[in-house]
Amino acid sequence: MNAIDTHAKELEVLVRLQTIAREHTPAVLASSLGVEDMLLTDLIDRNSLAIGVFTLDTGRLPEETYRLMQQTRQRYRVPLAVFAPATADIESFAAAHGPNAFYESALRRRECCTIRKVKPLKRALAGKRAWITGQRRAQSPTRRDLPFEEWDADNGLAKFNPLADWSGQEVWAYIRRHSVPTNALHEAGYASIGCAPCTRAITPGEDERAGRWWWEEPEHKECGLHPRREETS
Repeated sequence: MNAIDTHAKELEVLVRLQTIAREHTPAVLASSLGVEDMLLTDLIDRNSLAIGVFTLDTGRLPEETYRLMQQTRQRYRVPLAVFAPATADIESFAAAHGPNAFYESALRRRECCTIRKVKPLKRALAGKRAWITGQRRAQSPTRRDLPFEEWDADNGLAKFNPLADWSGQEVWAYIRRHSVPTNALHEAGYASIGCAPCTRAITPGEDERAGRWWWEEPEHKECGLHPRREETS
């Protein structure tokens, strides 16, 4: 891993971030605290870029994610804003369907994701001109055509994916070279980490997001934060 040279690609991403900061102020990074988002947070902080960083606390994150949230606050100067779901929405869902109804159907799972992620995201993006994600094409079938820049029609602003062409090996090479803090669950085989009840470790040969909502078909496994473009046309 450490033998991988990502210097040229780092410079490309830095230029992309600098352009976003210059031309789309105010812009924010939506961080899930995954390795890609930690990489981008590190670049933003080390280069003092005018880009905010926020995360969504769904209320059901693994303890390891909360520990990384605290580490991030201690390590970086850039403030980490936290947005949580509305208590009334969670109570209403649980009263109507039960707290774990997301296992029962794709419809219930999307309802839960809307409450815990999509609605808080809209509050986080209010008043912004652009948002940035750590998505990569190699992560899953739903992201294989991911562009560097797209228009987020649902939220009415530009959306950037500056790591779209990075491999997982390149991301980890950066992480290790710069000693960027990461979620301890990665060492236990978790490639992509979301809510605790909806995330598992992956096995060799599975795509990086196979551990997310593993009971659903691969082509449907998005939470609503990143709808496929053909679904929004």
